[in-house]
Amino acid sequence: MTTEQVAAPAVRPPVRGRSSGGRQPKGDLWLLVLPALVPILLLSVVPLVQGMALGFTDSKLGLGATTRFTGLDNFGRLWGNDLFWNSFRIGVIWAVAVTGLQFLLAMGLSLLLNENLRLRWLVCTLALTPWAMPPVIIAITWKLLLDPTVGPVSSTLSAAGLVDGSVNLLGDFRYALPAVIAVGVWVGMPQTTITLLAGLQSIPASLHEAAAVDGAGAVRRFFSVTLPQLRPVIVAITALDVIWNFNSFALVYVLTAGGPGGQTMLPMLFAYNEAFRYGQFGYASAMGDVMVVLVVIVLIVYLRSTLRGTK
Repeated sequence: MTTEQVAAPAVRPPVRGRSSGGRQPKGDLWLLVLPALVPILLLSVVPLVQGMALGFTDSKLGLGATTRFTGLDNFGRLWGNDLFWNSFRIGVIWAVAVTGLQFLLAMGLSLLLNENLRLRWLVCTLALTPWAMPPVIIAITWKLLLDPTVGPVSSTLSAAGLVDGSVNLLGDFRYALPAVIAVGVWVGMPQTTITLLAGLQSIPASLHEAAAVDGAGAVRRFFSVTLPQLRPVIVAITALDVIWNFNSFALVYVLTAGGPGGQTMLPMLFAYNEAFRYGQFGYASAMGDVMVVLVVIVLIVYLRSTLRGTK
């Protein structure tokens, strides 16, 4: 008998562009990410770095103005600027109040929308209306509604006996900031509501059923099941709301422009005036640098304290 030779299996040549194991090489992955990464770098990261760098210069408005590096001089001036720190205090009050009220009202609305109620689609549509409108249009509309002569809000409060005569809610020292906060809450509720509603719908129904079998009522199920399951969502949306609200500009600018008497002068409005009204670009950029650093510190402390219990 002759010995038959066993043919060796054909070896497939390696495919170029792929690493062993069929995994995509990192070089190709970077090429896929690059089209989305380049616009972010050019339109967000580079302007942010340039704007922060201006805080260390004496950049001013003017065609023939020269820019010099001044180090920490702008920050030294800013340290003794009581008006800026007062605007920062107002900004903190604004951000905390708007974020807190948004969360409480959005939680109630999201719980309602999570139930199988009639006309739920209509309520969802109405809840999303502020989200679909530009902030400037919203501010103009609310400015007309709160007008002391033609606005229905002032006449309604007067007819109900809550105020004597017409009241200028946006021009009175006592009511300006609460009125602006109320408008800010109305504007920011949709995204908070939708985010919380998505979190509620991701909670397994078996958890609520098991709690109900154990005799837990609706309130106890909310605190023992719903809130713990929503904690990551709550931390994320409240952190984002604080950033968005603290950096709010268009809404308050159109409503009050920081008045009356600086009662609604948020830090962004103060920096805007320094940059585009007085032409102090370097000084205004230093204000932005301080706001960025302080907001980052507050967020780090907040996230560390809230996420510590989830580990």
